[in-house]
Amino acid sequence: MDWSPCSRTLAVNPAQVQTVVAQSRVVSSPISLPDSLHRVAARCRSSLTPKPRFRPLPQLSVIASEFMEFARQVDFLVVGAGVAGLRAAVELADHGDVLVVTKESLGESNTHYAQGGIAVALEGDEDVALHLKDTVAAGDGLVNRGAAQVLVAEGPLRVAELIEWGAKFDRKGNQLVRTREGAHSLPRILHANGDATGAEISRSLVAFALAHPRIHFVEWATVTGLVEADGRVIAADLLDHDNRLQRVSARSVLIAAGGAGQVYSDTTNPAVATGDGIALAARAGAELADMEFYQFHPTAFSLPGAPRFLLSEALRGEGAYLRNDKGERFMERYHPLLELAPRDVVARAITREGMGATPGEIRVVYLDMRHVKGLDLHQRFPGISAFLTRYGLDLHRDLIPVRPAAHYLMGGIRTDLAGRTSLRGLYAAGEAACTGVHGANRLASNSLLEGLVFGARAAESMLADELPLVVAAEESGSGLAVLAEQEEAHLEQVIAGLQRSMWDYAGLLREESTLHQGLAAQAECDAALDRLTRQGKGSRRLVEAYAMSAVASVILRSALARTESRGAHFRIDYPLRDDARFHKHSVLGRDGLVRFEEW
Repeated sequence: MDWSPCSRTLAVNPAQVQTVVAQSRVVSSPISLPDSLHRVAARCRSSLTPKPRFRPLPQLSVIASEFMEFARQVDFLVVGAGVAGLRAAVELADHGDVLVVTKESLGESNTHYAQGGIAVALEGDEDVALHLKDTVAAGDGLVNRGAAQVLVAEGPLRVAELIEWGAKFDRKGNQLVRTREGAHSLPRILHANGDATGAEISRSLVAFALAHPRIHFVEWATVTGLVEADGRVIAADLLDHDNRLQRVSARSVLIAAGGAGQVYSDTTNPAVATGDGIALAARAGAELADMEFYQFHPTAFSLPGAPRFLLSEALRGEGAYLRNDKGERFMERYHPLLELAPRDVVARAITREGMGATPGEIRVVYLDMRHVKGLDLHQRFPGISAFLTRYGLDLHRDLIPVRPAAHYLMGGIRTDLAGRTSLRGLYAAGEAACTGVHGANRLASNSLLEGLVFGARAAESMLADELPLVVAAEESGSGLAVLAEQEEAHLEQVIAGLQRSMWDYAGLLREESTLHQGLAAQAECDAALDRLTRQGKGSRRLVEAYAMSAVASVILRSALARTESRGAHFRIDYPLRDDARFHKHSVLGRDGLVRFEEW
């Protein structure tokens, strides 16, 4: 089918579409590659199963608004335009029409803000095996080994594809520059523009996707609910920029909407990371897993009034020390790898060193690179250096104040290794998903690789399953009354209260009493949101608030259920790891109860 970006009308082929409208249930709310990379990519390609041929819809109807137009019926609907969503869209587009929905402009995602790099084993089987070993070790006994094997073995192919599509990683001559980060046994991290790897990957994927005639984008739209029929997800409802609801039917739906760092008051995540996709899946009855494991990046910038800007793990990879307010290096007291220990260990160490003698007293912890010689830190870390200049600081000259901030969710929508969720027709990939690949603590720079590998795998499953289009009952174009200015201000207060409570009660150091306090605060948040909703009003921000509250609830309940300490989850009242009872993954099902399963 020829579908140009300017197409206004497309017709439906009744032979391919189930014409009976489903009685549906809405669940709201050109560069040369290194020889080693060529060899590894060729070996990976030979091991992958061929993709099925998928017969797309030939012509579809289009709806339009004042600011955009998009198809009401598509082959594939992708929620999220980060690395996982875009990689999936590229895979799907040769077999049908793809609609990618993003809450803001293209490129505004967690992917874009990833500084550290992308980890990939480029030197053959031994290198792949060592990457697997490091990933498993970082995960503190809970990594799904099968998922990790997929990640490290297929990663080289996906990175090779990315380079072929125009991604420009840093080089020295003709060689890709590789660096080391925390908990990696050797240098294997590729960077772009020093400390802007995510932005470069996002740029190259967006450019490649925009050039494909069968990938279409809807910007500034929020998915508010999934539509089910006969136990299968068949459509999604979108709240557009005009505050109108639009329904889009699809053969299959992929959630790749990223994480939920905005649940916490201190986070390195952008404002869009509100857990929408995870909340959507949960409301539809999909299983969630490992939601207690939220990774706190050890080194976010810490000055009063300044944003929690991420100070990359790569700084410590290049030799940075951590010092307390007495000027002492302290990591030797916590881990033999010192500053290159796993993130959860470093983050808790900084937290403990930052505790004063009296409750509420904060002692400053610093990142120190003044001793690093023979490296131009401004050239190596141009984005970080430019940010620090705004505050009169310099990596070569100054101690940089740091403290942990919420960074990455290891848990998410439970999927198999092919991206399938517990709901037919619904798939997930990237940070929104949970395969168990990261276990209880993610290895640095594995997240971008995860998006590439499992985004492609989810797309392959969507093609292989060959689900027919079921046209959902019409419910498009209805507008929601907007919140008044005073109501918007109150909503922001409610959100801020939830974020503060999550930081105070479900942060790096947890215990039963504080987790119950967190649940009480979350219940108050829900009640306040319900009062706004009963007035028949709605907005993107209200959708995000409900999502954050829902995700907060699952984090708290999962953290209460896991009465041990492991990886990013630390219980003051249960400080030891308990393999006899909890060498398992937490799973929250449709019944709302948390159970533990071996995978």
